[in-house]
Amino acid sequence: CPDVEVVFARGTFEAPGVGGIGQSFVDAVRSKATGKSVSVYPVNYPASTDFPTAVQGIRDAANHIEATAASCPNTRIVLGGFSQGAAVAGFVTSEAVPSGASAGDVPDPMPPGIADHVAAVALFGKPSTRFMRAINDPAVTIGPQYVGKTIDLCVDNDLVCDTSGRSLSAHNTYIDAGMTDQAATFVANQL
Repeated sequence: CPDVEVVFARGTFEAPGVGGIGQSFVDAVRSKATGKSVSVYPVNYPASTDFPTAVQGIRDAANHIEATAASCPNTRIVLGGFSQGAAVAGFVTSEAVPSGASAGDVPDPMPPGIADHVAAVALFGKPSTRFMRAINDPAVTIGPQYVGKTIDLCVDNDLVCDTSGRSLSAHNTYIDAGMTDQAATFVANQL
């Protein structure tokens, strides 16, 4: 069992794996988690514009986190995501099925005790309520047991996460803006 496991959901259209922002974040976590072994689990889901398939990612991440907590109880889990992946990661922390979602379509919330195994949650470009409304999906709400250990980063003017944002190109500047490093510093302090 590793000391730390990063469970990361990539953004829309990124190739399978953790994606560019995810890899930058993982590399930064590894450099800051001195003396700790860090493994990575890329959330398995389509990451396409067929947004309802994000439920597959929510289910996959929750199942993996619960299995890790059971088989490696001392492993500190870091949950993260970029863009659609940030929505996936946020929904994984929810304590209830979002209003408007059919309970049969989405996985049950993780048991409350699982929060003790999650050291930190790092969200990059999490879709705003405005954005989620535009695609007819419920707003992303971080569960109360995770709020204090969550860093939710949004580049200024990012169309996806900034409620007054207008730039789609800003959505791809998280690495250049130093935010993957900023999140890794937050995570290292949570570990």
